[in-house]
Amino acid sequence: MVGAYARLVENQSLPHSLPRTAAFFDLDKTVIAKSSTLTFSKSFYRGGLINRRAVLRTAYIQFIFLAGGADHDQMERMRQYLSALCKGWNQQQVREIVAETLHDLIDPIIYDEAASLIEEHHTAGRDVVIVSTSGAEVVEPIGAMLGADRVVATRMVVGEDGCFTGEVEYYAYGPTKAEAVRQLAESEGYDLARCYAYSDSATDLPMLEAVGHPHAVNPDRALRKEAYARDWPVLVFNRPVRLKQRVRGLSMPTRPALVAAAAVGAAAATAGLVWYASRRRAAAAAAC
Repeated sequence: MVGAYARLVENQSLPHSLPRTAAFFDLDKTVIAKSSTLTFSKSFYRGGLINRRAVLRTAYIQFIFLAGGADHDQMERMRQYLSALCKGWNQQQVREIVAETLHDLIDPIIYDEAASLIEEHHTAGRDVVIVSTSGAEVVEPIGAMLGADRVVATRMVVGEDGCFTGEVEYYAYGPTKAEAVRQLAESEGYDLARCYAYSDSATDLPMLEAVGHPHAVNPDRALRKEAYARDWPVLVFNRPVRLKQRVRGLSMPTRPALVAAAAVGAAAATAGLVWYASRRRAAAAAAC
């Protein structure tokens, strides 16, 4: 799936000599202090995409998510609810709303510790990859803001009218994240034994197990237990800070730049889907 769903962002780093390494970051409650998708609920309301009742419900979901983390069943219910909620939304309108409100909503909730880690990994010559269950329309601009090299995110089916159908094309969750990490390592030449991964949730155990240097960040109860049992580092991030106030090197893209990046990314995804389909057909033919 990596050819289709691992997207380069505008501020990608320069090529490195082999073997390459990367740092894979979950997004919600790992790099930022809240759910990236649910944070935009009021913006979607003002844009006419959802009603007041939906705003209240997403606020409640955000509270549950932040209070104690979400297990597999809760994440599945959230996926079903959000998929149904966005049915009929115009994809370009969503991108524009995100671009217009990104700095106001996301910039203040980025963990200072996570931003420092991203800097450190880039300084060490590693790529930074955001691997998130949230939708690509939200995650890709955040990845660009953070200076990430690539983004893996959930993708919804878009109809011929440019609107979401309510179906999920690719769900970046659980074992699927680990699969994306392994396939990205194969295509980019990453040595996974020397790579790093960060997450707050036990649902990301497969991704953490895929690398040589897993880290639990603000872990939920289940992940904390696993981390202690496996002697993994446990990190506590608790200082949200605006990037402009702490990092000169991380430039903040303007709204036109973010919209343009989303448009370029859409073209890249189309090429990736063609590549993936051809690879599947070749594999099927070899099996026969």
